[in-house]
Amino acid sequence: MDERTAASLQVFSPYHHFTRAQWAALRADTPLTLSIDDLKRLQSINEPITLEEVIAIYLPLSRLLALYVAATQGLFKATQRFLGAEDGKVPYIIGVAGSVAAGKSTLARVMQALLARWPNTPRVELVTTDGFLLPNAILERDGLMSKKGFPESYDGTALLRFLSDVKAGRRAVHAPVYSHLTYDIVPGESVVVDRPDILIVEGLNVLLPNRRVKDGRASAFVSDFFDFSVYLDADDDDLERWYVSRFMRLRETSFRDPRSYFTKYAELSDAEADAKAREIWREINLANLHENVLPTRQRANLILTKGPNHRIEEVELRKL
Repeated sequence: MDERTAASLQVFSPYHHFTRAQWAALRADTPLTLSIDDLKRLQSINEPITLEEVIAIYLPLSRLLALYVAATQGLFKATQRFLGAEDGKVPYIIGVAGSVAAGKSTLARVMQALLARWPNTPRVELVTTDGFLLPNAILERDGLMSKKGFPESYDGTALLRFLSDVKAGRRAVHAPVYSHLTYDIVPGESVVVDRPDILIVEGLNVLLPNRRVKDGRASAFVSDFFDFSVYLDADDDDLERWYVSRFMRLRETSFRDPRSYFTKYAELSDAEADAKAREIWREINLANLHENVLPTRQRANLILTKGPNHRIEEVELRKL
C-alpha cells in the first residue's frame, strides 16, 4: 500500500487514530488519584499495570468519559424538561469487550476506581457477564461445556432483562454471581445494582450484534443499552502467551484448592500443563475470539490495542 492510499484510508476511517504519546497528551490537567498500592489491589493475575500506564492511557480516558457523561446527563435533563417527566436518574453504562487474557478485568476495575474518584464522587458499579453464563449442569446437559464463553453458553434473556431494568432506572436490580474457582454460578448469590451513576459491564461478547428471532424480527441486544463501549485488542500470539502464563501461575495457586474445578490440572508436569493450556486456548478461546469476539471490534466507541508487554500502544476513538 503506497502512502497516498494509506492516507486516503485514514481520512475515511470512522475512527480518530492516536499513538500512545498522542493519546497521553490529551490528559490535560486530569489528576492522578490512584497509588501503586491501589493498582496492586486492582490488577488480575498476569495482567500487570503501572502508574505510567494509568497516566498515559487511563487519565485521558477518564477525562473523555467525564465529558461524555456530562453531555449525556445534559441531554437527559433536556429531554425530561421537554416531556415534563420526572423519571429519576438513569445510569450511564459503559461496555468493556475483548478476548480472554486481554486484560479486560483489570481495565474495568481501574476504570471503576478512577471514575469513582471524580470530584463529584459518582457511584460506579461493575458487573461481569460471567454471572450470566448458564450453570454447568445445563451446559453439560446440552453438550455446551466445550463452548463455555461462546454466545450460546449465556442466558441472554436474563442479561437483557437485567440491563433493561437498570437502564429503566429500577431500584435494586440483581445479577448472578460467578465463581472462577468452582467455574460455575454460585447458587443463591447475587450482586445488587441500585441506580448507580455509572455502570461498567465487562464481558467477552457484549458487543455482539442482535440475531433474528423466529418470527423474523430483530430482538434487542446487549450493546443497545451502552452509552459508551471499549474494545481491548491484542495480537493472537500475545494473547496465547498471556493465557498460558496465567494458566501456569494458577496451576501453582488456586488450582490446588480442593474446591477448584481445575484441580485436575494441578499435578501435571510443566510440559503437560503447557500443552493442556495451549489446547484449551486453541480449541475454545481462540475459536471464540475469531468466530464471535474479534468481529465486534469495530462496533466499539474506543479501541485500545496492546503491545507484547501489555502496554497500550494505539488508541482509536470513533468519530461522532
